[in-house]
Amino acid sequence: MTSKRKIVLYIAASLDGFIAREDGSIDWLEAAEGEGDNGYSAFYDTVDTIIMGNKTYQHTKVLADEFPYRGKKCYVFSRQNQTDDDHVQFINEDIPSFIHKLKEQDGLKIWIVGGADLLDAFLKEKLVDEFVVAIIPAILGNGIPLFKENNPELKLKLTKMKQYGQIAILNYKKID
Repeated sequence: MTSKRKIVLYIAASLDGFIAREDGSIDWLEAAEGEGDNGYSAFYDTVDTIIMGNKTYQHTKVLADEFPYRGKKCYVFSRQNQTDDDHVQFINEDIPSFIHKLKEQDGLKIWIVGGADLLDAFLKEKLVDEFVVAIIPAILGNGIPLFKENNPELKLKLTKMKQYGQIAILNYKKID
């Protein structure tokens, strides 16, 4: 019997709610004083599927020497038709339809890596089940916001708080 898989947002944000600078830079994350990998490995073991937008995928290719999500099924939502590569399958179809099919498949949690436009589409359709937000002790003043405007109201329950050095990790579950 298959139980519905959960869609989880796992992301870092500045105290004032930005996930990147206006140019997409995330250099400010490296200045944060954490502990070890700040719980990343434990989280990573709970997912087997990665979802991201094309801009995030392209940015990942620039930042990382090797593809960081090897061994996980990776889907990249793109408005243009693109050819799949060794690491990802490009998706150019209706997000809710694709996600509902994906949630019905056997597996672990599904992680939304980013970006802001993709997350906004997921929020507008109420597709995110869990939110794990690492609050980084920085105020950027402007940049790419974690949440865009005009999202539906979601009721959440705080399920866990953990501190890693100066980083606070907040875990929330959507209340149906």
